[in-house]
Amino acid sequence: MIPLVYAELKKLAAAHLRREGRERPLETTALVHEAFLRLAGGRHPSYENRAHFYGIASRLMRQVLVDLARARMSEKRGALQQVELAEIPNLGRQPDESLLTMNDALGRLARTDPLKVQLIEMRYFGGMTAEESATVLSMSVHVVRRELRLAQAWLHKEMAG
Repeated sequence: MIPLVYAELKKLAAAHLRREGRERPLETTALVHEAFLRLAGGRHPSYENRAHFYGIASRLMRQVLVDLARARMSEKRGALQQVELAEIPNLGRQPDESLLTMNDALGRLARTDPLKVQLIEMRYFGGMTAEESATVLSMSVHVVRRELRLAQAWLHKEMAG
């Protein structure tokens, strides 16, 4: 069973890392191992089913990447204090900033509508289909798709502004 779970976790990790762009903070295997350590060391409820387990694993992978992005951003801020502003090239928006912006936006959305955050996590971080999410959440597929569209629109607006 472990080889099957491990292979699926590597697929999830690869999907997360594809969103990171060219400068990936970790290799796929390292991300899987970090998430597994958090799974093993944390206090997670019993898993209702396969999709629930992978959803939690995916959320932990996202958190690993967010933690790494925060650490890199804090290092960059420290380095900027030693360099003249005119010497810094305009590099545009960095992947770390995008990940942190998205994480902050999801945190704000979680305070008002945790279901939408859960659906975004299941779809974009867990790679689950609307049908799989509907099964896990005991909802109709139509409602899942509608809520996901609303969540996407809200997230796009928050990250753009």
